[in-house]
Amino acid sequence: MGQLVFSATSGGQIALSGTNTASSLTITVPAVTGTMVTTGDTGTVTVTMLSATGTPSSTTFLRGDGTWSTPSSGVSLSAANTWTATQSFNGSSSTFAEVLLNAAETTTVSATAATGTINFYVNSQSVLYYTSNASANWTLNVAFSSGTSLNTAMSTGQTVTIAFLVTQGSTAYYESVFQIDGTNVTPKWQGGSAPSKGNASGIDVYTYTITKTGSATYTVLASQTQFA
Repeated sequence: MGQLVFSATSGGQIALSGTNTASSLTITVPAVTGTMVTTGDTGTVTVTMLSATGTPSSTTFLRGDGTWSTPSSGVSLSAANTWTATQSFNGSSSTFAEVLLNAAETTTVSATAATGTINFYVNSQSVLYYTSNASANWTLNVAFSSGTSLNTAMSTGQTVTIAFLVTQGSTAYYESVFQIDGTNVTPKWQGGSAPSKGNASGIDVYTYTITKTGSATYTVLASQTQFA
């Protein structure tokens, strides 16, 4: 392994010159501002930034090609993580952005009878299951949450799919109106026509694939399927 030499440069940079041919090298330096670069490095350099008191504050990995990789604070690949902001996985023209071995969708199960206007909040669940017998025809209103419209949460060119499971008694009812953010939207129904009745003594599953095509403009593909 060649010698690595620290030298100060303009703009608050510290340059490492020399050649590192080992598989890895760990360097501990005081707190710095600006960037760090290497010259002629063929291995992996790990730089641990220290606070003024010498306590590690973050770790930055410097690869042999001179690029940096900084892990997000508090993220562990072997433990459960929770993100409250949107995460983007872009992939490439030849690779998938995400591969799931298994995944579960959140389902809200409620001992409620379908009637009146039912708010389906996409932020709360993918599937809403009413286990009490429907008592009247209903309106389904889809929004992102009680305080955020679907139009605000979705971008043009995005699609979301949801399902509403309705338990039916001996007298069946059906969805008579579909809304997004309180505005009536006419879905395109599987089979070419909207349902005009429910199916007694079973569960009717209403599935909606909602594609945003412009501001407050959607194409909705819907179906009603009987399970008994």
